[in-house]
Amino acid sequence: MIIKNRKILSIFIFLLVMIFNCSKKTVKEYDYSVFSKQINIFGVTILATQETGNSKVVHAANVLAQYLDNNEDGIPDNPKVIDALIEHSATLVMFRTYGSKKYKKFFGSSNWPDGQTTVKRAVQDLYDDETHPNGAKKGIFDASLEEVLHLITFGGFSNAYPNVFGTHKGSSISDAVDLARGGYFDTIPQKYPENAWYTYNDQTCEYGCQIHEYLYWAITSVLGAQNFPGRLDDIQHEWRLNTHQKVRQIDKAFYAIYTNEEFKLPKILPDGNYKRGIPEILPFDNFKE
Repeated sequence: MIIKNRKILSIFIFLLVMIFNCSKKTVKEYDYSVFSKQINIFGVTILATQETGNSKVVHAANVLAQYLDNNEDGIPDNPKVIDALIEHSATLVMFRTYGSKKYKKFFGSSNWPDGQTTVKRAVQDLYDDETHPNGAKKGIFDASLEEVLHLITFGGFSNAYPNVFGTHKGSSISDAVDLARGGYFDTIPQKYPENAWYTYNDQTCEYGCQIHEYLYWAITSVLGAQNFPGRLDDIQHEWRLNTHQKVRQIDKAFYAIYTNEEFKLPKILPDGNYKRGIPEILPFDNFKE
């Protein structure tokens, strides 16, 4: 993870989507005019600014396709997750850098929360300068493996299976989170218990956010994304189980969920080369809503 607070932004966007779906509050959308290109993968939209490199957009699209169609047979592995992503208009938004003018114009246009404003889409951000195809071979983590997965878990799995992947206390995954953190903490504790292996300490990351960060760590560790030279040194202040073996042996609650074939969680780490091919990048004007 490069920038932590923006994680909270993305999760909060999703929570506002939930509010929108069950209320009559005034809707105020983001300023999508900052984007000039798009690509659609199984009904999930990727939008990018002109400054974002096409190769990075294509890479993110391939990663998204491989997460959703992990056996690469051309058919998404879990139709319920796809339906949830489409229902919540899941959208990956890509900028050249965090904090750029277009980033500020896009996110700054929403002026939330004010009790009356909400948004229509489950949105996750990703940046050109943190997207690194084959990054592990260079000792660099490829953030597309994280951010694309965040979109899938909070836009897809949490909605398709709220009792299992929901961000509320009492869901199956929240129980696993509580075990991993050494207890239930609604906010970040001053100090985590010694037996905790998930110790995310961003004070702006509330309980639902903690759940999605945990899913990212656990899934990508099982897939092998966190197991390259120097990586554990970089992440162990947040997460200690950086390999499949460690997760299987220690985090049994998560591993039971992960291996439940009903959910069809990914078993192969995306490499950015979806063998079925992806659509071409198209110009983007604006959403017709």
